[in-house]
Amino acid sequence: MAETQGRLTLWGIEVFLVTADEGTVSAAAKRLGVSVSGISQQLAALEAALGAELFDRSARPLRLTPAGEMFCRRARVIANEAAEARSELALGDLSGLTRFRLGMIEDFDSDVTPRLLAAMAQELKGCQFLLETGPSHRLLDQLDIRALDMVVCAETGPAAAWMEVHPLLSEPFVVAAPRDAVDPGGDVLAQLKALPLIAYSARHAMGRQIAAHLAHEEMRPAHRFELDSYHAIMAMVSEGLGWTILTPLGYLHAARFRDRADVLPLPFAPMSRRISLSARRGVLRDMPGEVADRLRGLLQEMVVTPALRRLPWLEGELQVL
Repeated sequence: MAETQGRLTLWGIEVFLVTADEGTVSAAAKRLGVSVSGISQQLAALEAALGAELFDRSARPLRLTPAGEMFCRRARVIANEAAEARSELALGDLSGLTRFRLGMIEDFDSDVTPRLLAAMAQELKGCQFLLETGPSHRLLDQLDIRALDMVVCAETGPAAAWMEVHPLLSEPFVVAAPRDAVDPGGDVLAQLKALPLIAYSARHAMGRQIAAHLAHEEMRPAHRFELDSYHAIMAMVSEGLGWTILTPLGYLHAARFRDRADVLPLPFAPMSRRISLSARRGVLRDMPGEVADRLRGLLQEMVVTPALRRLPWLEGELQVL
């Protein structure tokens, strides 16, 4: 202990930044895959080395002290430089990469993601893979602060100047209604208006996109439920509690319930979204493009082809880019 007292370490800086982002020691420990006591020890050693308290531990969540705010700006620069140095050294020979942090939207977590990681693990024998799933806006925030190396998510707006973006998939939004509750040969819009809407949460970018589109179409369907899970939404639709707007990926993701729901085109102006792979420009060299190419093949095999067999009218709208 005496030998390391007063020293700054990259690990200590990383622990500090993750704790600052998460707001609690327990959340930082979970994200980094270490014990709570290990996080506490690193923070205590860092504060001893700097001779300053970095966190106000009486606040919940933890707040940075003025000294912590000052150090945080410097720590991010140090962490960013270290990450770029590791990438430059490792990617001279990709097999030398030791850690890869990937963010994925939940749409792919049960099928596409395992296939992708299994294939990459065969090539990167000594690499540790860290996967985070979540909504698109959160994954992009994690990429921005360098907590992730690469993210696959829905585009939420223009790309930042520091990003490289590789388009993967374009998909339309569709209606999911209880089985046989809507006659597709009749006035679909009038039939939907007679049912409550089960809305996707406006806390997520997709929910806000749907809400904005409905407002633009001057539609204000009655709704009592606002959920952020495809499974929960499709479960309620399958029980006849209402209809929803989602994407083919969302419908396919909730496999348990899709046979008890009908999927129809939107009975008003169409809308769509694009799924892309994003990374920090130039940091991972050719790796983002190579991963994007691999993903396109998986998406065609595991998403687009099965979806078109089930919903052939999506031809030309659901497509790999």
